[in-house]
Amino acid sequence: MVWRSVVISQPAKLKREHFALVVEQAQSARVPFEDIAVIVLNNREITLTHPVLSACAEYGISLFSTGDNHQPNGVFLPFLQHSRATRMQRLQLDLDKPTAKRAWATIVQTKIRNQAQCMRLRRIEDPERLESYARRVRSGDTGNMEAQASAYYFPQVFGRSFHRSQEVWTNAALDYGYAVMRGACARALVAHGMLPSLGLFHSSEQNAFNLADDLIEPYRPIVDLYVAEQRPPVDTENLRPADKLGLIALLNVDVAMPRGAMSVLASVEQAAESLARLFDGGSEQVLEMPGIIGLQQHRPEM
Repeated sequence: MVWRSVVISQPAKLKREHFALVVEQAQSARVPFEDIAVIVLNNREITLTHPVLSACAEYGISLFSTGDNHQPNGVFLPFLQHSRATRMQRLQLDLDKPTAKRAWATIVQTKIRNQAQCMRLRRIEDPERLESYARRVRSGDTGNMEAQASAYYFPQVFGRSFHRSQEVWTNAALDYGYAVMRGACARALVAHGMLPSLGLFHSSEQNAFNLADDLIEPYRPIVDLYVAEQRPPVDTENLRPADKLGLIALLNVDVAMPRGAMSVLASVEQAAESLARLFDGGSEQVLEMPGIIGLQQHRPEM
């Protein structure tokens, strides 16, 4: 299972040598492609060769670019590697509305329960209120319990004066972490032959990642938990390189899945696989969604 994240924040040249990525800087580094899950390009003076891009597609590596604000603004994904991509995309298009609505309800319930668990891990009072919201989610979330839960949850975790529109460290960290999770979801969906633009609930014509935005929802509270724990006393600070490395490392945090504890990255793969089974005639009960258990880094068995 791939697991390494390569973050490049200094001028560099990236090239391919046989089965490895070579990062040429003052001190060069060499990393086998088969070990890499994510590459983040976080400097304007980074150049890379075409064989590197080809290797990213070949090995299913998510390659992120960043903008002037150093937030991820793009991701390079493999192009239709799945052997039955056309069949899977037809199944996506043919999914009936009731099944899509029930599947979305399952995703929302998992997200809200993970928000409640985030509150427990932060020792914040009354996570039971979120549990009651989760129990009240119906097909398609017609009662908009997701929004009601978030309206209660964010002030509890980040303070009553907090708002997602503020230009503060907390929001910059949340945005960075969510962007990395979103890219991991898109990567897994493409690997399983699905089009990330065809969502269950999200359906914007201007969004190329509607399905990734569905799949990411239960994973957002993992980012919330980390950001809440690492939040500096002065919230106006900028994100440091160490903050970004910590947020990217969340891909290797353990979560609970029906098949046992595993890293977020492995969990996203299984969640995407379960979505494929849903499209292939399954009910919402085939979905495998993550449960937060903390921020412990995954340790592969030796």
